Parts: sequence; C-alpha cells; structure tokens
Amino acid sequence: MNSSKPVVTTQPGPYLVLQTESGSRHLSLIGSNCWTIGRSDDNNFVLPDRWISRNHAMLQCMETGEFYLIDLGSRNGSFVNGRRVSVPVTLHNGDALTFGQTELKFYCPAIEPQTNSGINSLDSQDFTATATLHVRRLISVMVVDIRDFTIMTRQLDEKVLSEVIGTWFRCAGEIIGEYGSWVDKYIGDAVMAVWIHGTQGVDSEEMLQIARAISALHKMTSHLHERYPLPFPIRIGAGLNTGYAMVGNTGTGARPDYTALGDTVNAAFRFESSTKQLGLDIALGETTYEYLTAIGANEQIFKRYTVNMKGYDDPIQTHAGTFSDLDRFLNLHSKAFS
Repeated sequence: MNSSKPVVTTQPGPYLVLQTESGSRHLSLIGSNCWTIGRSDDNNFVLPDRWISRNHAMLQCMETGEFYLIDLGSRNGSFVNGRRVSVPVTLHNGDALTFGQTELKFYCPAIEPQTNSGINSLDSQDFTATATLHVRRLISVMVVDIRDFTIMTRQLDEKVLSEVIGTWFRCAGEIIGEYGSWVDKYIGDAVMAVWIHGTQGVDSEEMLQIARAISALHKMTSHLHERYPLPFPIRIGAGLNTGYAMVGNTGTGARPDYTALGDTVNAAFRFESSTKQLGLDIALGETTYEYLTAIGANEQIFKRYTVNMKGYDDPIQTHAGTFSDLDRFLNLHSKAFS
C-alpha cells in the first residue's frame, strides 16, 4: 500500500478491510465520491500485486449512498463474492472483493444523516455544501447507451466482455470529464452525465462542448472492435435534454458531487430510447435544439419527429439525427467561426 496516501482509518463510515501479513488495515471511503484501485501510484489505493492491472477498478459513491464497483478493463478481472463483474455492480455491506490475488472486504455501516445550517449562494457554480442540498438549476442531461449489449454478452467470452465494457466505461468517463462534466450514474450498459449551466442560460461554448463530447464518445466506441475480438462493432445511442431540475450536492467543498432529479432527467432517458424507434443515433429535447439553432443547427441536420414516450400521455417533439449529422454540424460551425 502506498504509505503517502491517507487510507488507514479507525473512524466509522464506509471502508474496505485489507488483510496483510501484519494484520487488518482499514481503508477509508470517506471524503470523496470516487476511489481508484490498481498497481500504479496514481491510484487512491495502490496494491502491489502483480496480477492487478495498473488501473484496475474504481469504487464510486452515488448520491443515494450506494457504492458501485466498476472494473476498468483489467486483464484479470474484478470479482464480487467470487463472481466476475463485467458491468458496474452495487455493493452490499460485507461483500468480498477480489483483485488479482488480493482480497478486501467492503463495509458500509449506517451513517446518520447530516443537516445544513445554511444555504450557499445559488449563483455560484462551486457549491460548498457538505450535506445534500437541492436547488433548481438549468442543466443539460446526456444519456448514452450501448446498442445490442444483450446480444454481445451471449457471443463474447466473459473475460473479453469484462475488458471491453470496463474500457468503455473508463474511456467514457475520461471523455465526459474532458468536456466539462462527470459520470453521474452507471446504469448497466449506459452512462448519464450532467452539465450545470449558469443563471443566464446556456452559452454557445457550453452547447458545443456537449456536442463534441457526444461525437468523441461515438468515435471512441466505434474503434473498440480494433482492440478486441468483437462479433460486431459496438454502437451507441444518445439522448440529450436541457431544462430545469433539482440539483443536489452530496460531496464536499473540495470535491463536489452533484446529481439531478426531475422530468428533465427522465426525458433524457426517454429521448435516448426513442432513437431506437427512429432508427437514428441522437435525439434532442426541444430546448436543447433551440440552443443549438443559435449556433448553426437546423432541421436539415436534426429533423423534427413526434414520438410516443413511456410515462408521457401525449406525443413528444424531438429533433434527431445520426452521428454523421452531428459531425456535419460541428464541421459547419468550425468553418463558420474559423
């Protein structure tokens, strides 16, 4: 274990227990919302096990208090209670985790809810609340889903599947971070990301960042078959919606951890699902499309459709297109402003 990292704790709260020759070590899962595990020194928990990959796995704490274990495409896999995991899985108190030849126990005793003594400025992009605080914010929600994932699981060796999905989750997280957001949720074979906008609306550069993120996710995904023996190239679909939602911060001032709740979020998932009905790649909410029109989008690029979405009584308007349409829009914008 890297002695320079503050990982040993005797305090209550979520933690891992690592058995060593000198006894048990408690590794704290407090003070952050994401911890990486691997041989490389840049991990939160450095395990000197030659069977462990340099960047092996990640633990993520969600706003609900749930912990996910995400394998990061490790060569020898991550195991929960002896079972290899190929997609993010929810951990339970007492679960046994195995990385290489190293075994740890996950413990998450009940934590008393905290209360706020005050409310921070709502105009600041950098909330500093240390307990859950929900405020109404303008956001954009992106949901990206792997197509035909169930078919792929039936045709791939479990080890290869784990490496492929782990690599996809890791690369998706890096791309989303590069374009100004974070992975809010891992849902089986999908990820959700949120961009929080200012009180004056969404500026052009923010919308371009989101569009570029979707394009980069598509390009990354489409090249995975060059690295792994896949039965077919992996495809993704994306839903993007902009609107107001209740945004909560369950992190700390130094490491905020936001999540969003409400119809804006739910609709983003429905827009992503509608791409399957339409046979297209990307579906946009009406407000998202309006912001994109301000920077050159039009109905020749993202055509208007009416779709029936689960949970909605009336048909919903969406603008949808292909990844080629998205790239055409990005190229046109680059030429117009070069």
